Amino acid sequence: MHDKKDESLGVLIEEFLTARATGKPSPHTLAAYRRDLYAVAALVADGDATPLPLDELLITDLSPRVMRAAFARFAAPRAPASVHRAWSTWNSFFTFLVADGVVAGNPMPAVGRPRALLPQPKPLRGADTPEVLLAAVARDDGRQRDPWPERDVAVLAVALCAGLRLSELLALRVGSLAGRPGERRIEVLGKGGRPRVVPIEADLDRVLRDYLDSRVRRFGSRSVRPDSALLVDRRGEPLRRGGLQYLVESCFRRAGVGDRVPRGARLHALRHTFATRLAEDGASAAEIMRLLGHASLASSQTYIEVTAVQQRDAVRANRTNRALAALVPVREER
Repeated sequence: MHDKKDESLGVLIEEFLTARATGKPSPHTLAAYRRDLYAVAALVADGDATPLPLDELLITDLSPRVMRAAFARFAAPRAPASVHRAWSTWNSFFTFLVADGVVAGNPMPAVGRPRALLPQPKPLRGADTPEVLLAAVARDDGRQRDPWPERDVAVLAVALCAGLRLSELLALRVGSLAGRPGERRIEVLGKGGRPRVVPIEADLDRVLRDYLDSRVRRFGSRSVRPDSALLVDRRGEPLRRGGLQYLVESCFRRAGVGDRVPRGARLHALRHTFATRLAEDGASAAEIMRLLGHASLASSQTYIEVTAVQQRDAVRANRTNRALAALVPVREER
């Protein structure tokens, strides 16, 4: 047995988090790991008739019986999804300790856990809502101090017709748009640093080129260098998380579709609309999961490799693309 068994639990937790950080999880994921580990550890330390200070708790104190009692207390006020996430975190922690020779075995299989419920999609409600939203935002709004419909339509169109996450939209560069006419694509840096390519149709490509042309008129040609952020605010600065969320919410208000947006969904409702419309229009689960950049399919036994042609056919089936054709006229290729 490794002599680390005599180190405090807090030290081992920090070693685990450092090891996990090499996989480049998001800061929110690392914070969730830390929160779950320390929350359960605090219940273990406080669980016996003679409670221990947390910094004196050793890994050898965490028997299956002790972990079952701690998780029972942890689960009482929490939702099943939160308990399942904490169980998974502790399971990974003990797996790390076993691999490092700190403990002989993992007690977590002896600790019950609720079934993980798959989150339910939250697309925009209403069969024509994406079309109503895009058409309303494409019109100049005299109430806006500095209207920029080309930019606003581009943001919505990429989310609705490529299904990108908020973080993926913010990470896009001008150079992320690649490929020759007829084979255009967006190169996306996905969750966990995993890259993927999403095909885009000619109508979305025209919307994006129209937006970039308007940006040149506003800020000059240097503003659209390949390494420049694709999405910017009205001052030409890269959009940030709060600014992008506010922009999308303001588009919902201007289009009068706020009551069709599921509570708490915001921009994610556009991504879910992309996925549900693909499914409705005949795309397979494998095509949808590949286009969305989900890791779950890759880790399952049902993973299906999808060719670039199949992905493009799936995107072409998304009828939201057809709504873009009326927004920007077809121009000769330059």
